[in-house]
Amino acid sequence: MSRNLILFGPPGVGKGTQGARLAREYGLLVIAMGDLLREEVRNETALGVKAKAFMDAGELVPDEVVVGMIESRITADHASGGFILDGFPRNVRQAEALARMLEKHELTIDRVIFMQADESVLVERLTGRLICSSCGFGFHRHYSPPKIEGRCDHCNGELYQRDDDREDVISSRLQVYDEQTSPLLEYYSALDSFRSVDAVGDIDEIYARLQAALD
Repeated sequence: MSRNLILFGPPGVGKGTQGARLAREYGLLVIAMGDLLREEVRNETALGVKAKAFMDAGELVPDEVVVGMIESRITADHASGGFILDGFPRNVRQAEALARMLEKHELTIDRVIFMQADESVLVERLTGRLICSSCGFGFHRHYSPPKIEGRCDHCNGELYQRDDDREDVISSRLQVYDEQTSPLLEYYSALDSFRSVDAVGDIDEIYARLQAALD
Protein backbone atom coordinates (compact mmCIF):
# COMPACT_ATOMS: atom_id res chain seq x y z
CA MET A 1 0.00 0.00 0.00
CA SER A 2 1.32 3.43 -0.94
CA ARG A 3 1.66 5.77 2.01
CA ASN A 4 2.53 9.28 0.81
CA LEU A 5 0.24 10.54 -1.91
CA ILE A 6 -0.39 13.60 -4.04
CA LEU A 7 -3.99 13.89 -5.22
CA PHE A 8 -4.55 16.56 -7.85
CA GLY A 9 -7.07 17.56 -10.47
CA PRO A 10 -9.45 20.40 -11.34
CA PRO A 11 -11.93 22.01 -8.93
CA GLY A 12 -14.97 19.81 -8.42
CA VAL A 13 -13.27 16.57 -9.46
CA GLY A 14 -13.80 15.02 -6.01
CA LYS A 15 -10.36 15.24 -4.38
CA GLY A 16 -11.75 16.22 -1.00
CA THR A 17 -14.43 13.51 -0.89
CA GLN A 18 -12.22 10.69 -2.13
CA GLY A 19 -9.14 11.84 -0.22
CA ALA A 20 -11.06 11.79 3.06
CA ARG A 21 -12.26 8.26 2.33
CA LEU A 22 -8.74 7.04 1.53
CA ALA A 23 -7.49 8.69 4.70
CA ARG A 24 -10.08 6.92 6.88
CA GLU A 25 -9.44 3.52 5.36
CA TYR A 26 -5.65 3.64 5.34
CA GLY A 27 -4.92 5.85 8.35
CA LEU A 28 -3.45 8.74 6.37
CA LEU A 29 -3.27 12.44 7.23
CA VAL A 30 -5.02 14.69 4.72
CA ILE A 31 -3.25 18.00 4.14
CA ALA A 32 -5.67 20.21 2.19
CA MET A 33 -3.85 23.37 1.24
CA GLY A 34 -6.81 25.72 1.60
CA ASP A 35 -7.74 24.39 5.04
CA LEU A 36 -4.11 24.43 6.17
CA LEU A 37 -3.62 28.05 5.14
CA ARG A 38 -6.80 29.19 6.90
CA GLU A 39 -5.87 27.27 10.06
CA GLU A 40 -2.35 28.71 10.23
CA VAL A 41 -3.70 32.25 9.79
CA ARG A 42 -6.46 31.70 12.37
CA ASN A 43 -4.00 30.29 14.92
CA GLU A 44 -1.55 33.13 14.25
CA THR A 45 1.44 30.82 13.85
CA ALA A 46 4.70 32.36 12.66
CA LEU A 47 4.02 31.18 9.10
CA GLY A 48 0.36 32.13 9.39
CA VAL A 49 1.28 35.71 10.31
CA LYS A 50 3.61 35.88 7.31
CA ALA A 51 0.92 34.49 5.02
CA LYS A 52 -1.71 36.95 6.30
CA ALA A 53 0.55 39.90 5.57
CA PHE A 54 0.70 38.90 1.90
CA MET A 55 -3.01 38.09 1.76
CA ASP A 56 -3.97 41.44 3.32
CA ALA A 57 -1.84 43.16 0.69
CA GLY A 58 -3.69 41.27 -2.04
CA GLU A 59 -0.60 39.30 -2.97
CA LEU A 60 -0.05 35.56 -3.43
CA VAL A 61 1.49 33.75 -0.48
CA PRO A 62 5.10 32.89 -1.48
CA ASP A 63 5.90 29.26 -2.18
CA GLU A 64 8.47 29.08 0.60
CA VAL A 65 5.83 30.04 3.19
CA VAL A 66 3.35 27.49 1.85
CA VAL A 67 5.98 24.73 1.69
CA GLY A 68 7.00 25.63 5.24
CA MET A 69 3.43 25.01 6.42
CA ILE A 70 3.35 21.64 4.69
CA GLU A 71 6.78 20.77 6.09
CA SER A 72 5.57 21.34 9.64
CA ARG A 73 2.68 18.91 9.06
CA ILE A 74 4.36 16.04 7.25
CA THR A 75 7.26 15.93 9.71
CA ALA A 76 4.96 15.79 12.75
CA ASP A 77 4.41 12.52 14.62
CA HIS A 78 0.77 12.25 13.54
CA ALA A 79 1.88 12.11 9.88
CA SER A 80 4.17 9.12 10.41
CA GLY A 81 1.54 6.75 8.98
CA GLY A 82 1.49 8.60 5.67
CA PHE A 83 -0.21 11.64 4.16
CA ILE A 84 -2.29 12.88 1.25
CA LEU A 85 -1.49 16.28 -0.27
CA ASP A 86 -4.70 17.82 -1.64
CA GLY A 87 -4.45 21.09 -3.58
CA PHE A 88 -0.66 21.33 -3.58
CA PRO A 89 1.43 21.66 -5.64
CA ARG A 90 -0.45 23.80 -8.16
CA ASN A 91 2.38 24.44 -10.60
CA VAL A 92 5.83 23.14 -11.53
CA ARG A 93 7.64 25.70 -9.40
CA GLN A 94 5.79 24.50 -6.30
CA ALA A 95 6.39 20.86 -7.27
CA GLU A 96 10.13 21.50 -7.44
CA ALA A 97 10.09 23.28 -4.06
CA LEU A 98 8.15 20.37 -2.57
CA ALA A 99 10.64 17.85 -4.00
CA ARG A 100 13.58 19.69 -2.39
CA MET A 101 11.82 19.78 0.97
CA LEU A 102 10.95 16.08 0.84
CA GLU A 103 14.52 15.18 -0.07
CA LYS A 104 15.77 17.14 2.92
CA HIS A 105 13.67 14.94 5.21
CA GLU A 106 14.39 11.73 3.25
CA LEU A 107 10.70 11.39 2.36
CA THR A 108 9.25 10.19 -0.93
CA ILE A 109 5.91 10.42 -2.71
CA ASP A 110 4.68 6.91 -3.45
CA ARG A 111 1.86 7.85 -5.79
CA VAL A 112 0.90 10.98 -7.71
CA ILE A 113 -2.73 10.54 -8.77
CA PHE A 114 -4.39 12.81 -11.30
CA MET A 115 -8.19 12.79 -11.15
CA GLN A 116 -9.75 13.84 -14.44
CA ALA A 117 -13.25 14.77 -15.61
CA ASP A 118 -14.77 16.79 -18.47
CA GLU A 119 -15.51 20.45 -17.81
CA SER A 120 -19.27 19.94 -18.20
CA VAL A 121 -19.22 17.42 -15.34
CA LEU A 122 -17.16 19.75 -13.13
CA VAL A 123 -19.49 22.71 -13.73
CA GLU A 124 -22.55 20.60 -12.84
CA ARG A 125 -20.90 19.37 -9.63
CA LEU A 126 -19.72 22.79 -8.50
CA THR A 127 -22.82 24.83 -9.33
CA GLY A 128 -24.96 22.32 -7.42
CA ARG A 129 -23.05 22.55 -4.15
CA LEU A 130 -24.90 23.91 -1.09
CA ILE A 131 -23.39 24.61 2.33
CA CYS A 132 -25.16 24.93 5.68
CA SER A 133 -24.58 28.39 7.16
CA SER A 134 -24.83 26.97 10.70
CA CYS A 135 -22.97 23.65 10.82
CA GLY A 136 -21.09 23.69 7.51
CA PHE A 137 -22.51 20.38 6.25
CA GLY A 138 -22.52 20.04 2.47
CA PHE A 139 -25.35 19.05 0.12
CA HIS A 140 -25.80 18.92 -3.65
CA ARG A 141 -28.88 19.92 -5.60
CA HIS A 142 -28.66 16.84 -7.84
CA TYR A 143 -26.66 14.15 -6.03
CA SER A 144 -27.52 14.65 -2.35
CA PRO A 145 -30.32 17.22 -1.97
CA PRO A 146 -31.67 18.22 1.44
CA LYS A 147 -35.02 16.77 2.55
CA ILE A 148 -36.43 20.29 2.87
CA GLU A 149 -35.34 22.71 0.15
CA GLY A 150 -33.00 25.38 1.48
CA ARG A 151 -32.68 23.78 4.93
CA CYS A 152 -30.00 21.54 6.48
CA ASP A 153 -31.10 18.00 7.39
CA HIS A 154 -28.91 18.06 10.49
CA CYS A 155 -29.52 21.41 12.17
CA ASN A 156 -32.21 23.11 10.03
CA GLY A 157 -29.72 25.87 9.20
CA GLU A 158 -30.08 27.88 6.02
CA LEU A 159 -28.24 26.54 2.97
CA TYR A 160 -26.27 28.82 0.69
CA GLN A 161 -24.12 28.67 -2.43
CA ARG A 162 -20.52 29.85 -2.15
CA ASP A 163 -19.66 32.86 -4.32
CA ASP A 164 -16.93 30.87 -6.06
CA ASP A 165 -19.44 28.17 -7.03
CA ARG A 166 -21.36 30.46 -9.39
CA GLU A 167 -21.11 29.35 -13.01
CA ASP A 168 -19.32 32.49 -14.24
CA VAL A 169 -16.74 32.23 -11.45
CA ILE A 170 -16.29 28.50 -12.02
CA SER A 171 -15.47 29.03 -15.71
CA SER A 172 -12.76 31.46 -14.68
CA ARG A 173 -11.43 29.08 -12.01
CA LEU A 174 -11.21 26.23 -14.49
CA GLN A 175 -9.41 28.41 -17.02
CA VAL A 176 -6.83 29.46 -14.43
CA TYR A 177 -6.45 25.83 -13.37
CA ASP A 178 -5.79 24.72 -16.95
CA GLU A 179 -3.17 27.42 -17.44
CA GLN A 180 -1.33 26.56 -14.22
CA THR A 181 -1.70 22.81 -14.18
CA SER A 182 -1.04 21.65 -17.75
CA PRO A 183 2.74 21.96 -17.20
CA LEU A 184 2.36 20.24 -13.80
CA LEU A 185 0.59 17.30 -15.43
CA GLU A 186 3.44 16.99 -17.91
CA TYR A 187 5.98 17.23 -15.05
CA TYR A 188 4.42 14.41 -13.00
CA SER A 189 3.31 12.14 -15.85
CA ALA A 190 6.96 11.39 -16.58
CA LEU A 191 7.37 9.77 -13.15
CA ASP A 192 6.91 6.05 -12.46
CA SER A 193 4.71 6.96 -9.50
CA PHE A 194 2.15 8.79 -11.69
CA ARG A 195 -1.35 7.40 -12.22
CA SER A 196 -4.38 8.92 -13.95
CA VAL A 197 -7.88 8.06 -12.72
CA ASP A 198 -11.24 8.64 -14.41
CA ALA A 199 -13.27 10.62 -11.84
CA VAL A 200 -16.63 10.37 -13.60
CA GLY A 201 -19.34 8.00 -12.42
CA ASP A 202 -20.58 6.51 -9.17
CA ILE A 203 -18.64 7.56 -6.06
CA ASP A 204 -17.88 3.95 -5.12
CA GLU A 205 -16.69 3.17 -8.66
CA ILE A 206 -14.32 6.13 -8.59
CA TYR A 207 -13.02 5.07 -5.19
CA ALA A 208 -12.33 1.55 -6.50
CA ARG A 209 -10.31 3.07 -9.35
CA LEU A 210 -8.28 5.09 -6.85
CA GLN A 211 -7.60 1.99 -4.79
CA ALA A 212 -6.42 0.17 -7.91
CA ALA A 213 -4.09 3.08 -8.68
CA LEU A 214 -2.44 2.62 -5.29
CA ASP A 215 -1.40 -1.00 -5.97
